[in-house]
Amino acid sequence: MQLQLHDAWFVLIAVLWTGYFFLEGFDFGIGILTRVVARNDEERGVLLATIGPVWDGNEVWLLTAVGATFAAFPDWYATMCSGFYLPMLAVVVCLIVRGVALEYRAKREDAAWKRTCDRCIFWSSLVCAPLWGFVFANMVHGVPIGPDRDFTGSLLDLVNPYSLLGSAVTLCLFTFHGALYAALKTSGELRKRSRETARRASGFTVVFVLAFLMWTQKNSGGTSTQVLLAVVAATLILAAELNDTGRDGWAFALSGLTVAAITATLFLALFPAVMPSSLSPTLDLTVANSSASPHTLRILTWVAAFMVPVVIGYQSWTYWIFRKRVDPRRAPAPCGTTKPTEGEPGMTMTSDVVVRAGANRFGR
Repeated sequence: MQLQLHDAWFVLIAVLWTGYFFLEGFDFGIGILTRVVARNDEERGVLLATIGPVWDGNEVWLLTAVGATFAAFPDWYATMCSGFYLPMLAVVVCLIVRGVALEYRAKREDAAWKRTCDRCIFWSSLVCAPLWGFVFANMVHGVPIGPDRDFTGSLLDLVNPYSLLGSAVTLCLFTFHGALYAALKTSGELRKRSRETARRASGFTVVFVLAFLMWTQKNSGGTSTQVLLAVVAATLILAAELNDTGRDGWAFALSGLTVAAITATLFLALFPAVMPSSLSPTLDLTVANSSASPHTLRILTWVAAFMVPVVIGYQSWTYWIFRKRVDPRRAPAPCGTTKPTEGEPGMTMTSDVVVRAGANRFGR
């Protein structure tokens, strides 16, 4: 079967969402862990320093995914944003509050201000993580879509056992993913506690993820999703085992592969629909009837062929530069001040490049 441009764009959007959930997933996990793993302000500073140089770059994947959906599948974008208006609005508010708190946490030498920012980071991460599972579970499950391609239901139509299970999946999965990232990027007691948190979260994650994917397989799966279900089970269990043995890098890589495989499963379960209608299969929004014109897709393809490799290359370079562990002894001190260490004031991480970026964002 010949691959059409709208099919290729569906695949690209799936890749963009995969990148977003892989990267922002551990971002949200770190935000949740600031109240679960960290015991004091200094340890919260260390955890936030692990994502300090990269969190805003991770959100570029969300902007790109939403922008690509708007340009390539305008009907999909319109129906999704109108149907999931309140959950999406909550996501946007959480991302704004979280971003402001991360940027301005260390801008004032006031303990109360820092505590407020920490609460904002924790609660916005805790709310945003399950909301993404809620939205995507409903997208796969199907929502009321009328003949005019508009959402005809209400918020209560989105609340069902499948979407609630999807919310539990992303909450547990992102917490597990974030704990493995924290174990990879920290040392000492903080690393031990992160590994222990990952161990505890792994049990809930395995149960919820496998239950959700088996339900998905039963309702809308095929051979390819069945294979991915086996991949998810293997990578998730192996990541938990490697965490127990202290193989932090491999454990985090496998948890990231789990996130990617789950996202791929959901998009494969959707295809060729982009939003199934719960009223009638004839009212489904598909890649064919919701896409932009072929001319528009051709222009977008040329733009994407240049920009996507640039984004991937830049972010890969960023993660390579900031690849070292965060040293707790050089973490930002409370109330926005820094600890002078070894003749170089303001040092926050073990790499000179990380020192300057981290000091500007979290230390001064």
